[in-house]
Amino acid sequence: MEVDEVVSQLGSLQTNDQEELVNQMMRLVGANINFSSARFYLEMNQWNVQAAVCSYFDLETGNSKLPGMVFLQDITIGEGDSIPPNTKFVKTWRVQNPGPDRWPPGCILRFSTGIQLAFQDRVLVEPLDPYTAADISVEMTSPANPGMYESKWRMSTATGNFFGEIIWVIISVEVAGTLAITQQFSKLDQLGSRSANLNQNSEYNPFRSPNKLKFEPPEQME
Repeated sequence: MEVDEVVSQLGSLQTNDQEELVNQMMRLVGANINFSSARFYLEMNQWNVQAAVCSYFDLETGNSKLPGMVFLQDITIGEGDSIPPNTKFVKTWRVQNPGPDRWPPGCILRFSTGIQLAFQDRVLVEPLDPYTAADISVEMTSPANPGMYESKWRMSTATGNFFGEIIWVIISVEVAGTLAITQQFSKLDQLGSRSANLNQNSEYNPFRSPNKLKFEPPEQME
């Protein structure tokens, strides 16, 4: 049922018949509530159907089981890595769904406390199957002034409930920071890809010309 429809129906409830009020609340909430529970919420709210419905959903949301998330490791940016001022970088965490349920749709990674280093304060995360891991990346920018900075993030459901462990990034902003150069070289390494027919013992060089990947002896002159 759409929210507008619920509001419209709540506004048209004019009866003082308690049994009819219970039936109306059951129709609004759906099959998840029985007659006794609906009567309990109505009595608790002086037979105000709108207040009773709100109390029901507030309580059910608070008691609903939340997903789980555990931090596994930092993929990029270890604690205290040095970064030059005003430099873009990508922070990547590896996290796991400890189960037993799959993450619901609409889960997001949200900035919670500390220094906001990212342009956006939330990143949509694909639902994760139980007992599987995934990498979550956020593009950030180092502050202009040197110093130590910490930014904490948490997973959240689509309804805004936090769950799982807190994850964070801690950086040291230094004029002579080397992290930007490190990530640039990492991107260069990904420009080339190993060919399936390369010998596993051969040394890989992403800057090598493709026609030099395989050594062929020169033809013998007659």
